[in-house]
Amino acid sequence: MATDRVRVHIGDSDLGPAMIAGGSMGTRSWAWAVTAAADGLRRSLAPGADIPPEGITVRSDTSEAIGALAQKERHSFGAQFAEVAVDPATGEVRVRRMLGIFAAGRIVNPLTARNQFVGGMTWGISMALHEEAVRDRASGGLYGADLAGYHVAAHADVPHIEADWVDDPDPDDPVGIKGIGEIGIVGAAAAVANAVWHATGVRHRNLPIRPDRVLMAGGDA
Repeated sequence: MATDRVRVHIGDSDLGPAMIAGGSMGTRSWAWAVTAAADGLRRSLAPGADIPPEGITVRSDTSEAIGALAQKERHSFGAQFAEVAVDPATGEVRVRRMLGIFAAGRIVNPLTARNQFVGGMTWGISMALHEEAVRDRASGGLYGADLAGYHVAAHADVPHIEADWVDDPDPDDPVGIKGIGEIGIVGAAAAVANAVWHATGVRHRNLPIRPDRVLMAGGDA
């Protein structure tokens, strides 16, 4: 009985260079090679023919195909929208709701993609209102170097967040996948800051937008 297996080796010098699983490049980097190998395997299987006990090995090299692509940018992009409430007495800012719409090529797994987008926007709320790295001028070390002292957004800080995407095909790219690892966070803090400006008339150019900064801001913060 033959077993179907697909193996991807990362960092194996026998197989040539391969990108790390980071920077929104992993799935995009491997998917074309996996697809090409699967197509080659399909062509090598004659209908009704027996599969040898050792199986059939098919390798793919997409170097030439990638090099032949039209020279143009293929980045993901998106837009985030936030509604906030600002307490004029305490300076507290609360995000009431948030929406992100993205153009990220072919979405491989809608469930995990939506979770990735929502997770990025949650991180963006934390960046906008809570997280702050402060160094000790004497030692150079960080105040709050652990989660006991470093303030991050908790469940109660995260409102209803929606994420969706538009159809974003690339006629030159047979795989059509783009990275979505970081795109959820890119505009999230800016959307919150813009909403605070709309509510208060004050631009905050330093994050996080703490209550004391809201109360003290008389002009540009």
